[in-house]
Amino acid sequence: MSRRDDLHFPVRRALEKEGWTVTADPLRLQFEEIQLNADFGAEMPFGAEKDGRKIAVEVKDFDSASLVSKMQKMIGQMQLYQLALDEQEPDRELFLAVSFEMYDWQYRKRRSAFKAIIEWNKINLIVFDEIEEAVQWIRQ
Repeated sequence: MSRRDDLHFPVRRALEKEGWTVTADPLRLQFEEIQLNADFGAEMPFGAEKDGRKIAVEVKDFDSASLVSKMQKMIGQMQLYQLALDEQEPDRELFLAVSFEMYDWQYRKRRSAFKAIIEWNKINLIVFDEIEEAVQWIRQ
């Protein structure tokens, strides 16, 4: 198993605080002969506000020296996960989870390549703060 990002467990706890049930950690997906592992899958139980929704979540902390390298890897992962989900679980929505600091610095303030990449690739975001709560859900 590959190394988990530092935000993995804080993101998981934040989703659980919102009522999500983590059903797979990692969420194993298959695309053709390629075995993929999204960080986790979660479901909102029926009767809750988000009735029966299912999500797949990839967590990225972007903590390496090369933001470009991390973004390249993330884009490839998200595209492969979406291909696998389209075939296996078309009712499961894919999200990228990032910290509020990353979102605020790269997406809101700088209007950087990060924002263009997220929007052009139609990557849904979950933005989390330091107290393990989802601040914002952004659908592209």
